[in-house]
Amino acid sequence: MHRLINFYSIVEEAWADYDQSRPIRSVVDISAMVSTNHVFKVTLADGDSVIAKLSYFGKFEHFKEDHSIINALATNLPHPFENFLARSLTKANEVYIYRYISTSLDAWVVFYNPIKKRKMLPRRLEEDQISKLGKEIARFHKACARVKGVLPPYSKTLKIDLEHLNDILDTENGKYEHRGHIDVTKKQIEIFHENSLLLKSDSFETIPVFIDWNIGNFSVNASLKLFSRWDYDWFRMSGRVMDFYFFSRVVSDIGDRTEFSYVVGPLMEERFIIFLQAYHKEYPLTENEIRFLKEAYRFFLLNYVVKDGRYFFHEIYATKLQREVYEIYLPTLDKVFDPEKLLKALKL
Repeated sequence: MHRLINFYSIVEEAWADYDQSRPIRSVVDISAMVSTNHVFKVTLADGDSVIAKLSYFGKFEHFKEDHSIINALATNLPHPFENFLARSLTKANEVYIYRYISTSLDAWVVFYNPIKKRKMLPRRLEEDQISKLGKEIARFHKACARVKGVLPPYSKTLKIDLEHLNDILDTENGKYEHRGHIDVTKKQIEIFHENSLLLKSDSFETIPVFIDWNIGNFSVNASLKLFSRWDYDWFRMSGRVMDFYFFSRVVSDIGDRTEFSYVVGPLMEERFIIFLQAYHKEYPLTENEIRFLKEAYRFFLLNYVVKDGRYFFHEIYATKLQREVYEIYLPTLDKVFDPEKLLKALKL
């Protein structure tokens, strides 16, 4: 259905609504071709350019909320992160979001100023690079925590997202899409809630987290200091350990992979322990946060792969990943993840 939609014309409509005085010369699709989101480079007649992102999964209210928080974060982050995040264009002092509604599509467009990029992380990091990255991410998280008090309110929580998944499983479409896996999915949601209660996750500090830290989403300088970030698909306000699974993949011995796989193994690698030790020295973690890594991973599978997989990933990836959630990822979680090893390494 969406293949018949002219996304280019929607972007053109959005820009005309934003600033009709500056006509468009060209619109070029620069999407990564992995997700269903669309990213365009919009070149204006005067030679300037902006980046347009078009999205149509999730809720418009959450999309608007997330971008409002991100823009406030970008504006208020202290040195050396004051220019790290790509900023959205604003109108009348608010992030400008264009909403396109038709009988077949509810889509939203937001514009960004282009952001400079430096170096991408190497596909496989050396151990000293892992330590530097761990320290840098700790400093970034501390900076995010420092300004959380001036950010707009948020409504999206882990509990709400999994309640939404539970509701989906009770619908006709949900029963069809997740057929054969309804009971196990509901059981996993129950386990998440039980363990979250035991670990008192509600007491964890809530900060802005971006979750998807694939190396294609941000750049660093020659010293591995964070330089720029431009992808916000999985942004949310939550505990800082929600970011850690993707960093375990970034520092993994295998290194960055072109083929998608979300096995739990990287959380147990010695190389991730090096990352954690460097992070912990800069911004100490608690025992319960380390134990919650397992639940953060479980939530990632349930929310981003099972619930939103078919809306975010292209169908070939979504089908593969959702099958592997039930055949590989969840069945091996209890066998592979051992928090005691991580706690011992951090002397907690």
